[in-house]
Amino acid sequence: MRNHLLIRQARILQPDGEFLQGDVLIQEGKIRQIGPDIPGLGENPDPDDNLRVIDAVGLTLLPGVIDPQVHFREPGLEYKEDLFTASCACARGGVTSFLEMPNTRPLTTTQATLDDKLARGARSSLVNYGFFIGATAEHLPDLVEAHPACGIKIFMGSMKGPLLVDDQEALEAIFSQGDRLIAVHAEDRTRIEERRQQFSSRTDPSVHSEIQDTQAALIATKRALSLSKKYQRRLHILHLSTGDEALLLREDKPSWVTAEVTPQHLLLNTSAYDTIGTLAQMNPPLRSARDNEILWQALLDGVIDFIATDHAPHTLEEKAQGYPNTPSGMPGVETSLPLMLTQAMQGRCTVPQVAHWMSTAVAKGYRIPNKGAIAPGYDADLVLVDLNTYRPVLREEVVSKCGWNPFEGWNLTGWPVVTIVGGQVVYDHGKLHTDIRGTALSFGG
Repeated sequence: MRNHLLIRQARILQPDGEFLQGDVLIQEGKIRQIGPDIPGLGENPDPDDNLRVIDAVGLTLLPGVIDPQVHFREPGLEYKEDLFTASCACARGGVTSFLEMPNTRPLTTTQATLDDKLARGARSSLVNYGFFIGATAEHLPDLVEAHPACGIKIFMGSMKGPLLVDDQEALEAIFSQGDRLIAVHAEDRTRIEERRQQFSSRTDPSVHSEIQDTQAALIATKRALSLSKKYQRRLHILHLSTGDEALLLREDKPSWVTAEVTPQHLLLNTSAYDTIGTLAQMNPPLRSARDNEILWQALLDGVIDFIATDHAPHTLEEKAQGYPNTPSGMPGVETSLPLMLTQAMQGRCTVPQVAHWMSTAVAKGYRIPNKGAIAPGYDADLVLVDLNTYRPVLREEVVSKCGWNPFEGWNLTGWPVVTIVGGQVVYDHGKLHTDIRGTALSFGG
């Protein structure tokens, strides 16, 4: 039996940024036809064909979100999150593909550990998946050869153990060999350690933003940019957090360099410590309201290329331990799309811009073929959202295993109603279809 899907009378976002009121026919996981009124499977359908029709009147159809930076904790830290629970949270949030980071246990630094994650994704993930290979100070052939990897992740700071790479010789070796995209967590370890000593007497969580200050980020970003220019190497700057970095890139950003920002660095700032305490603690830290404004403008102007969540869950028990014993990180995949669509509905940006930042530009930046647009021949990774209804973020509705969200109480619109992965409905009006599995992403197309 061949299953086909017909989405009826949605407000469809087209690749040119315009909307079409009409239908989308999906066959064998691909978008086959888009038009004002598609007549199903025709007058004489094949008896082996089964058509499901989705009534999308009043809903907007967008390309599924590709989240290019998540920490899903499997293997080794499954008590916080695992690929199954995280992918369920993705489906609820309209995220149809993710790129996951290497700081699991064991670390993803070899072909063998990458293969293990790919096998876990095939078994457990409701959505499509890709994984970074982690750089260590000992340059491994795997950094160049491991396949399929979306890129090399370098932690220049905010990390302990083998994944911390801040030695200049090691960085030069990584940047000079191969042509795979290098994604950097840009914070300067030396400055952070100095300031940690300077502020050692303070235990209020807000000191986190002073220890890992804007200069720590700017120093590391300048360093990564210099290496990228020296070796003409594709560079992606993860979770840009400061206005200073955005202003730097506005003046000096080669064509092969990209950057991302998180919703929390756009919408939260250091005032959040007063309301949610250590739940606001993340790396790089939250900054000032001025930084929010400069980052927003850089995103609108194309200086920042796309949006990622840096979904990095910890348990409430861990977050309750008190600074500096609390881990940094917050969940994000369930709320990133409604957060940004709410901003669009409030006039801060447009719905087509949100789709570009959260899907189209990510597919382009990581060279993921057939993703990021609603067009014939593209993969049917789609999300139907309701832009007419506002609902609050509620703790009891959180799907992520950590059980909390930093935006609890925020009243948002654009919540996903139906999420489709590879032509299969994985989330439908509040119900997860946990038998669906995504596929491994490919890179370089």
